Amino acid sequence: MTRLTSCVDADTVAERAAAEVVRQLRHALDERGIAHLALSGGTTPGRTYELLAGMPVEWDRVEVWFADERCVAPEDEQSNYRLARETLLDPADIAPERVHRMEGELGPDDGARRYAQALAERVSSESGAEAGVPCLDVVVLGIGPDGHVASLFPGASTLDAGESAICEGVRDSPKPPPERITLSLAVLRAARNTLLLATGTSKADAIAAMLGEPSRHVPASLLARGRLTVIVDDAAAPGGFLR
Repeated sequence: MTRLTSCVDADTVAERAAAEVVRQLRHALDERGIAHLALSGGTTPGRTYELLAGMPVEWDRVEVWFADERCVAPEDEQSNYRLARETLLDPADIAPERVHRMEGELGPDDGARRYAQALAERVSSESGAEAGVPCLDVVVLGIGPDGHVASLFPGASTLDAGESAICEGVRDSPKPPPERITLSLAVLRAARNTLLLATGTSKADAIAAMLGEPSRHVPASLLARGRLTVIVDDAAAPGGFLR
């Protein structure tokens, strides 16, 4: 069952989200001695990362991954890696060898292939997982007004990649830039914990739709709901939801 929490404003969403990430990372460290965290871009996740950088986490036992990336250089202002570096990686002094960025500058195909290989080599699968799909401990996601997550867009062929897919190249993103790299739906669904964040009235319809019937027209609705935590502000909360 999806856990939905509504907060009074965007700052409170970020505070609640950062605390939840810390809780889940500590649980993974206690259980397995290592934690795998995947990050996304966006304003709300970015504020969450700023707060997370100041919280007590054993970063020397955490491996940092990415849910998606634009096919740009790592210093480009559109780079999700750059956002993470400025808000979390550098402030928290996370060792570079612990950070695994998607190499967007290689293009969607080569970049996706290399990232899939890195994930398969370093992240184990859950017992019984389909085709050995890597099992991340925590994935932080935003959601678009159209219901997309990572770079999985409504009706896109990447949604049909299959249960053994790990990472997909995107050439026709409806949002610029058109070329991207994204974790597959199978990997997002296999994650032990997924945290989805949304703020503002522009996200309210998307949140309501993702809580409805699963649909390829709303990729967020295809996430594994039993391991999904949704944190929104009141403006993005579905109509009638009471905190």
